[in-house]
This record gives sequence, structure tokens and C-alpha cells, in this order.
Amino acid sequence: MNDKILIVGPSWVGDMIMAQTLFKILKQQKPDSQIDVLAPAWSLPILERMPEINEKILLPAKHGEFALQQRWQLGMSLRKHKYTRAIVLANSWKSALVPFFAKIPIRSGWLGECRWLLLNDIRYLDKKKLPRMVDRYASLAFARNEPLPTSLPTPSLQAYPADEPTKPVLALCPGAAYGPAKRWPEEYFATLAAEKLSEGWDIWFFGSKQDEPVIENIRQCLDAPTTSYAGKIDLMQTIDLFATVSSVVSNDSGLMHLAAALDKPVVAIYGSTSPIFTPPLGLKAKVVQNKVSCSPCFKRTCPLEHFACMREVTPNKVSKALEELETT
Repeated sequence: MNDKILIVGPSWVGDMIMAQTLFKILKQQKPDSQIDVLAPAWSLPILERMPEINEKILLPAKHGEFALQQRWQLGMSLRKHKYTRAIVLANSWKSALVPFFAKIPIRSGWLGECRWLLLNDIRYLDKKKLPRMVDRYASLAFARNEPLPTSLPTPSLQAYPADEPTKPVLALCPGAAYGPAKRWPEEYFATLAAEKLSEGWDIWFFGSKQDEPVIENIRQCLDAPTTSYAGKIDLMQTIDLFATVSSVVSNDSGLMHLAAALDKPVVAIYGSTSPIFTPPLGLKAKVVQNKVSCSPCFKRTCPLEHFACMREVTPNKVSKALEELETT
């Protein structure tokens, strides 16, 4: 009997991209296994571009919503699938409810919010042994306490690009859904964009509708025309457009992980978060950060109000990192 595995996916787009490493490992272990993923609506388009996934299942709950009845109903409906195993990637108590209601015999995941009843293959996290989120996801493919392989497969999304641009394109991703502490200053993005425009490049901006005000502030500082796709295209269209750009500069965000999973040269700017925990996993990624005593604080806004972790990452540093990627 082939394995039928239900993955309860993470909530954020970047985390879902990193989870592809786990999906690839499961397929390497048993190529005939079936992997279905339960996920919120906004990450389903990412799963469409992962060939390892058989079925995408919509989580019938909003972010942070308990929705006990909806989870129970979904779990009951999934019993007919006869899954042999579930892997719960999110750490919340409620995220483990559907596999429990579905009576999946093996339910693996990290202890999280004291999930002894809901999970029967509970793992206890050693952050020193597994410093990265991708390591923690990948380890759930193996038996408890089994060491990880020395190298892990990297995420690689499928893309179907349209016509190639006639000029080199720098994609800029100035947003970050988590909060302003993760955002490189707008005026720094404008300085970098002006430099590349003077060199004959096109500038394309990407982000969600929430990022539109930030992007428009940057564009107003520029003398030459640029293109903004923020809030105008869906995630699959974003993947296909990203596949045609020359380079990417991004805050620590889902778009950063998307660029890396498309094997794009990407400069990833870190401030309040840690590249040790969630680095871009592409082979052409370069991290730029300013290490100050208070970072990473993982706060949504700078608690000390000086924002030194980002302000001291100058446009010159990012431009130099871009040049190094272009020459490699």
C-alpha cells in the first residue's frame, strides 16, 4: 500500500515555499507516495507550482480563527481518503485538529501548544540542532532523533514565463506583511532604483495591495517611469513574471523566498528578523544585514525607534551585493 500523506501547511507564503524541501524529501523516500496539502487560500497558488503535490485542500478558516465546527466537518470528510500519515507544520493547537478528526493513524509534529492528545508522534525541538525553519520541516520526514542529511533539496517552483523583457529588469519588493520593522527604508529603495534606471535597467515593483502606498512613495521619488504590479496580479502571475527578471532586491518576505525558489539572483535585506532562521534557500541568494546588539528582535515595529538594523544597510551595500551577484 502506498503512503497517503496529509500535510497541514503553514500560513505564510514564504513558509510554504520552504516546506517544499519536506515535500521533495518525502518523494525521494517513496516516489509513489501521495502528498496532499491543507492550506489557506492565499498559499494554494504556490502549491499549484509544486509538482510533488497531488491535491490542494482549502482550510475553511481565516488566519487565527479557531473555527472548530468547520475543522471537524473537514476532518470527517477526509476520513474517506484513508491517509496513512499526517504531518502538521504549524505549531498551533488548532492546526492539529483536522488530522485528529480525520483519524489519521500517525500524526507527526512539534510539541507546539501542548498537543499531546492531538498528535501521537510528537517531536521535541532542539533549536541548536535545527536552527533553520527548513531544517525543522525536513526533520519531520525522518524518524524521531534521526539526523538530517548533510544537504537538503532546495525549493524550486515551476514557472511559465511570457515574453522575455528587452532590457534587464530589477524587481523590487519593498513590502513585508509582518510589519514595518522588516522594511528597508523607502528612500533607500528609491536611491537604488534611480541608480539602475541610469544604467538602462527597467524597474518592476511587486507586492500586495497593502504595499501600494509604500511603492507609490518610492516611485514618486524617481524621474524615469517604472512599473508596479502590486495588487494588480495574482500569485501565479507573479511567479511567471519573476521568472523573466534579471535580479531581485527584497525584504525578508514571501516574495524573497519566491525569487530564491525560481533560482533568481536575489539580494535579501534583513533587519528585525534572522537569516539564520529563515534564509533564502536559492543558490544565487545573497544576504545583506547590519548586525546590531538588539537584532534580531522579531518585532513588528522597532521598539527602540532608531531602526539602526535597517538604516545602516545603505543603498551602496545593496548595490555592491547586486554587482557581486551579476559577476558570478
